[in-house]
Amino acid sequence: MFMRNAHKRAVAAVFLIAAVALAGCASDIMKNYIGQPLESVVIDYGPPTEVLELGNGERAYQWRKISTNAVSGTSTGEVRDTRHGRRFIETETPGYVEQKECFYTFYARSSGGRWYITNFRKPKLECE
Repeated sequence: MFMRNAHKRAVAAVFLIAAVALAGCASDIMKNYIGQPLESVVIDYGPPTEVLELGNGERAYQWRKISTNAVSGTSTGEVRDTRHGRRFIETETPGYVEQKECFYTFYARSSGGRWYITNFRKPKLECE
């Protein structure tokens, strides 16, 4: 039991390190759109899911992305000595489907009849 918990902690630590290493990826891409016309983002990612009027010639454009991943189950086993002899004990962890919802928001200002990206809202860590 101790070894299995230690293994789970080690796997979790690897995922955390990977998440930290990847942090900034989406933000780095989004940063490149600042100063560009809104059409640049639309050409790359399609039309926004939401457009919010912020007043004073400003808008927020938001894209929503849902990722679905199937996580496979696992099956482990070990031979244990019991008072009834040696037995193979199997432990199963069922698979599942996980969904992740991410929002990517750009702020834009109107100039000369077009909208230009002025800033962005940093996505949550798991969406980087």
